[in-house]
Formats: sequence, C-alpha cells, structure tokens
Amino acid sequence: MDAIGSTLLRILEFILSLGVLIFLHELGHFLVSKIFKIQVEEFGFGFPPRLVRLFRIGETDFTLNWIPFGAFVRPKGENDPSVPGGLANAAPIKRLLVLLGGPAMNILTAIILFTVIYARVGVPDMSKVLVSSVTADTPAQTAGMQPGDIFVSVDGQPVGNASELQSLIQSKLDQQVTFVLQRGDQQIIVTATPRKDHPTDQGPLGVTLDVPYKNGTPIEAAALGANMAWYQSKQLISLPIQLIKGTVSASQARLVGPLGMYDIYAQSRQLDQENTGSSSPVATVNTLWLLANISVALGITNLLPFPALDGGRILFVLPELLFRKRIPVKYENTVNMIGFILLLVLMVVITTQDILNPIALP
Repeated sequence: MDAIGSTLLRILEFILSLGVLIFLHELGHFLVSKIFKIQVEEFGFGFPPRLVRLFRIGETDFTLNWIPFGAFVRPKGENDPSVPGGLANAAPIKRLLVLLGGPAMNILTAIILFTVIYARVGVPDMSKVLVSSVTADTPAQTAGMQPGDIFVSVDGQPVGNASELQSLIQSKLDQQVTFVLQRGDQQIIVTATPRKDHPTDQGPLGVTLDVPYKNGTPIEAAALGANMAWYQSKQLISLPIQLIKGTVSASQARLVGPLGMYDIYAQSRQLDQENTGSSSPVATVNTLWLLANISVALGITNLLPFPALDGGRILFVLPELLFRKRIPVKYENTVNMIGFILLLVLMVVITTQDILNPIALP
C-alpha cells in the first residue's frame, strides 16, 4: 500500500476508534435513561443531518446520520419539564444518574481496555528487574549487557527489586562489580564498574530499568486494569494542581483536539507496527493504551463543571437534589448554549494549535 493509502487507512481507523468511544459514552446515557423509564426519542449513529432511520424500538428511532463520527442521544423533553416521561420531567436523582451514565461508561471502557492489555502482555513481576535499554559508551554496554537481561545478583547478593539493585550499585560506585544476568534460558556473568560521576541523564551503569511481565490470572488482569483506570483518572483530575506546583510542564499538560489525538494515534500505530515481533509484548500495545487513556479523558472531561458538558448540567441538578429548589429551565438552557459556543471557540483554538505545533511522541 502506498503512503497516501496508508495514511487514509490510518485516518479511517482513528475516526472509527474515536467514534466508538463517543458512541459508548452516549450508550451509557441511553441505558441509564431506559433503566429509569425516561423516554429517548432518537439514538443517532453519527451526527445530523439525518441520512436514514434504520429501525425503531419502542419510542426510540435509531438513525444513521451524514457526519460519520460518534453518536448522540436525544431524550424526550430534554429541556422541558412539562413533558411527561421526558428527561427534564424526571426526579433530580434520575437526571443526575443519566448524566453520570456517559462518563461512567467511558471509565468502564477504559477498565476493559486496560484489562485486555494486561491479559495480553501479562502482569508485572515486581520481584525481578529487567534491562529496558542500554546507552552507548557506558559501563553497561562495555560489559555486554543487553535489553531483556534480568538482574539475578550483584557481587553474589540476590536482586529482589529495583530499589535493592539501585542500593547495591550505589554502594559499589567506581568499583568493579560482578553481575549475574538471566538472558533467555541461560545465566551469564559480566563485570562492570558503576560510575560515581556520570551524565545527569544517565545512571551509574547507563541502563534504564523496567520489570518483566509474567502470565497472570484474569482476576489479576482485571484488578490491574481497574487500578490503572483509577490512576489515570486521578492524574487527569490533579493536572491543574501539578501545573501550579511545576511537577508537569505546560507542554506536557497541553490540551489537544481531534487533530492532535490523530497525531498521537498515528505515531502509536507506527510504534506497534515497528515493534511487531519484539521480545517485549508491552511494545505492541501502544494503540490500545492510547485508546484507554482517551476513554478516561472523555469520561473525566465531560464531568468538568462547564456549561454544555455533563458536569455543567450536573451543577443545575445538584441544588434541586440538595435543596429541593429547581433553577428555572430558561436560565439553564441559556447558560448551556453559551457554554456550547465557548466550547466551539475553544475547539477552534486547540485545532489551530495542533496544526501549527504538531505533537511528537518522545
């Protein structure tokens, strides 16, 4: 396939992948609406204008629309509390749960994707330390260490984890040290002298460390998947605080739009293709990892208390839920419309940034 055809195929893959994540978000809203018997007039595949009505189940039209991207749900009486059986007419707790349904589905999707990743690559074996890479012209390279080697012992002292290895090396700086390494089915012995004075971007040996992966049970994979989704959610929520503290840079916390996400997707797919056949299964799951993180981002971003987002709508439900006093619908509709316009403006700004300053993975 030529370069143009390959690029077009990758763009199509990205549109379908992101579209599925958006579809699942809307499916979450739809399913919770059905649970509470809130009528949904339309579940659209893609965005309007409508191309054709595919079928009808109950009161819901399932439609195919001209813009082949994502999906949408149109509840009955979404903004009119006088419509019986509609969303705005439902009890506040039901409206709250409907609004939470979309983000919850995104987080669940991320858990499933992370679980698939861990089921494929295995679970981290924290009792072992693996050489991830070897820097040129360093003691590690001179000694013959290779990516994939596993540290067994240092001067006869067994290595149980990365902290133990680092402590042992720090205690033997500028001394000749004997390392026993596991390489495949064999154990080999090498000698190296860890440097006391070394470049700031290198360690005493000149290796980067990782942990090997071992086959795990489905329960272990699911537990790690849920834990990773929780961790990524916390990282996203704490991003403003990390920016203020300076623990992450502005470039690391940069907002990206669909174009920026495509740049990252294309590079992740390229990495997966280049690493096919790699000895490390972790090297071939970059795309799944990215999609899981995008799903987390969709869920958390939609919970932001900004008008037109699910979180902004939740702000109007909470006073009614807590104080039994509803904010007039006309004010809610006006605020959400202003928020929607601001989101469009923000999207234009972000897309312009993505065009002028494309993202490159490290």
